[in-house]
Amino acid sequence: MKVLLINGSPRANGNTAAALNEMQKVFEANSVTVQTMQIGNKAIRGCIACGGCSKTGRCVFDDAVNEAAPLFEQCDGLVVGAPVYYASANATAIAFLDRLFQSTRFDKRMKVGAGVVIARRGGCSATFDEINKYFTISGMPVASSNYWNSVHGRAPGEAEQDAEGMQTVRILAQNMTFLMKSIALGKEAYGLPEQETRIWTHYIR
Repeated sequence: MKVLLINGSPRANGNTAAALNEMQKVFEANSVTVQTMQIGNKAIRGCIACGGCSKTGRCVFDDAVNEAAPLFEQCDGLVVGAPVYYASANATAIAFLDRLFQSTRFDKRMKVGAGVVIARRGGCSATFDEINKYFTISGMPVASSNYWNSVHGRAPGEAEQDAEGMQTVRILAQNMTFLMKSIALGKEAYGLPEQETRIWTHYIR
């Protein structure tokens, strides 16, 4: 099993990293290979809807998005960690996710997704919902915990003092490991669900 952890924070060793590191310990204890990408401190521009990726299979802007694409394709699970800015994930994380999910053409069904959000105080649930939308539009099961996947802290290191938040992400990693292994067994026995031809509609007739 392989999990890709995306650290969307501009601070490589901040509270987002602390939450992801807590998950990494659980994954590694369960023999899950972990790879982490720090993308929050990189210059990542947003999608411009140019359609270039539909021709080449990769984003026209050759940055961390194209670096992450093959790792995403190879992994069994994806964890996206992001700080909360104005009740939303930070702009770099969203630009990265928009382009990663738009430009990659491989089948994402049954890869397990999980979002982890970190805030001083408010906006966690809105940001958690925002990240989950990338998974649910792609046929990716969303792993759950015993609470919404949020950790609180402001200054670097404060997240480690949030005992409930840290427990939430540990349980999340345990549940995600079980789900990935169960899906692998199911794919081996039954294959993926039959896929219908996509129907595209819009509201202008």
